[in-house]
Amino acid sequence: MGSTRLPGKALADLGGRPILEHVVRRVRRAATVDEVIVATTDRPADDAIESLCARLKVRCYRGDEEDVLRRFLGAIEGTRADVVVRVTADCPLLDPAVIDRVVRARARAKADYASNGLERSWPRGFDVEAVRVEALAVADRLARQPHEREHVTPAIYEHPDRFRVMNVLAPPGARAPELRVCVDTAEDLEVVRRIMAESEDPDGLRDEDVVAFLQSHPDVRSINA
Repeated sequence: MGSTRLPGKALADLGGRPILEHVVRRVRRAATVDEVIVATTDRPADDAIESLCARLKVRCYRGDEEDVLRRFLGAIEGTRADVVVRVTADCPLLDPAVIDRVVRARARAKADYASNGLERSWPRGFDVEAVRVEALAVADRLARQPHEREHVTPAIYEHPDRFRVMNVLAPPGARAPELRVCVDTAEDLEVVRRIMAESEDPDGLRDEDVVAFLQSHPDVRSINA
């Protein structure tokens, strides 16, 4: 909720639902995800996020605002997970199939960390990381710089000498790194609203559907270009 460019964006209305609800619903549809946990801050402003999680029957963990790595690790304490998926709450069009692609690629390669953002090929807004819990624990001990604590995984992907790191590329129909469907600004939100409003099945939008729409609607694409 503490966004400076679009305050309260996690609960901003998108087709009658908060953005965060869209993210939770989409992540739940990924075949490779067993449980969804929302990790937010312990600031009073985020009480509303905890209330939404209760309504959605999804676990909510609250922790330090600045040390997001510690908050992330706190969220998975007590689970039996050996691999965790990290997505952010500003990606309401995230395709569950993209999550599955990244998770399965990591498993096949036996990597410590897989992401589709190290070399971007999908539009912004389809970002997924899959990481071994053991690697996260090591990163927690190594991370000393503020950006390593704030952005959770830099202590892993910035050290391929220590960890097995891999990037996952988009299929040809979804390859459009110049496009943007994450929600950080009012213009971003307008783009996503237009995409959903003009879709016959907004909940079923795939990555390739989003790319095809924006490529054929330059007027929408230009809103947040």
